[in-house]
Amino acid sequence: MHVVAYDCDVLVIGGGIVGLSTAYAITRAAPGTRVTVLEKEAGPARHQTGRNSGVIHSGIYYRPGSLKARYAVRGAAEMVKFCAEYDIPHAVTGKLIVATERDELPRLHALVQRGRENGLTVRELGTAQMAEYEPEITGLAAIHVGTTGICDFTAVARRLAEASGAEIRYGARVERIDRRPELGVAVRTASGDIVRGRMLVNCAGLYCDEIARLTGDEPGVRIVPFRGEYYELARPELVRGLVYPVPDPAFPFLGVHLTRGTDGGVHVGPNAVPALAREGYDWRTVRPRELAGTLAWPGAWQLARRHWRYGAGELHRSLSRSAFTEAVRRLLPAVTEDDLVPAAAGVRAQAVLRDGTLADDFLIQQTPRAVHVLNAPSPAATASLPIGREIARRALAALER
Repeated sequence: MHVVAYDCDVLVIGGGIVGLSTAYAITRAAPGTRVTVLEKEAGPARHQTGRNSGVIHSGIYYRPGSLKARYAVRGAAEMVKFCAEYDIPHAVTGKLIVATERDELPRLHALVQRGRENGLTVRELGTAQMAEYEPEITGLAAIHVGTTGICDFTAVARRLAEASGAEIRYGARVERIDRRPELGVAVRTASGDIVRGRMLVNCAGLYCDEIARLTGDEPGVRIVPFRGEYYELARPELVRGLVYPVPDPAFPFLGVHLTRGTDGGVHVGPNAVPALAREGYDWRTVRPRELAGTLAWPGAWQLARRHWRYGAGELHRSLSRSAFTEAVRRLLPAVTEDDLVPAAAGVRAQAVLRDGTLADDFLIQQTPRAVHVLNAPSPAATASLPIGREIARRALAALER
């Protein structure tokens, strides 16, 4: 009989909000379960979790019945409660979604219907009512969604890490994975440490497809990184809360929006341009191996062929501050180029299928001794508590077999 000395029951790769929520959910559901989290950075939430606009999404945009819709609606309420319980900065602000062109009005109305199907209270506004919420914003019509909020997701991630009771190893970059279906997994880190677990959970975000392949699984998707570039508004008094354009239903991106954060500052953005590295937070960051991996994926070319016109517009706004300003002025006419101060960018880990389709829902794949989270961009931070419970449910069920 082969006896293995396990370091833990569940080994989680990735110390962003989804990985830490998973660790928290496992130890809550099955106290005594030993969980180890491996995070390559020196602390938690250094990438998608800590580089977004801090919005607790209501769930209005997502297809009724989808994981995104169900988990965002449920997760928004739970996130507010979690922040209140642990004294984490947050506020339920509500938000406006504003139509500025006539051809956006049918899409705005469709959003009202979708929101109601997802169980949300959505209020339709004319221009006079819009001004009561946001005097400086102009548009033909708007909707108000009351359950949208803001919070400090990095603080949430830290609290989840503490409350989980898991062993968290920072500076632990995974280099090799040996998965034996009859035994478990052994992971070697860049420092040479070997960590053995009975079950692997892959929450590696921008590298989740690579971790899946290291495990011996073919994920069927590749992460194509899109950088979202932000500005800070030099005159934050122009915006009271959260203001969004009507999104294009062909894309998972929500367009350039205005979001007042918990610190009182107003974020403007993001656009969405291809990043030249998985952690390519500016045009200067190029990683040839990662770029080659993206270009070798047929879906990346199909995506570019299908949506080149949209991509060209985003690229123009990335390279020209005046073009970016014009996009903002559609919502906020008073803004000038001088009002936009460059801020930290984020990179969205977007899963793209072989045929060029963008995965539009959360994607969780289970294989022997492993659970892979293969698509969890926005609204994953909002939805992190229910996502963590679902991953925990799958991992704990697999442990019992």
